[in-house]
Amino acid sequence: MLPEDKEAGLLWDIREASLDIIEFTSGRTFHEFESNKMVRYAVERQILVIGEAAKGLSSVLRAKTPEIPWSAIIAQRNILAHEYGELPKTTFLNF
Repeated sequence: MLPEDKEAGLLWDIREASLDIIEFTSGRTFHEFESNKMVRYAVERQILVIGEAAKGLSSVLRAKTPEIPWSAIIAQRNILAHEYGELPKTTFLNF
């Protein structure tokens, strides 16, 4: 796979996971989201996908899009993957 193709694939993964999060949370209040374990876990899984894909993007591409908080996205993934904790409520309200 060419590097450009790899990055296109990673961006596609980010897009699809983001659309899934929108689908999973659309029409729900934050309280409904927070109290539904299955939806929370589904959203957290997509955050893992987004963070893993973001880690794979080149520093050149990330530098071209400084408006996207790449470091924060990757950090959220790391919390879920390595600290086995839930993300703070404010995480979901900030993005």
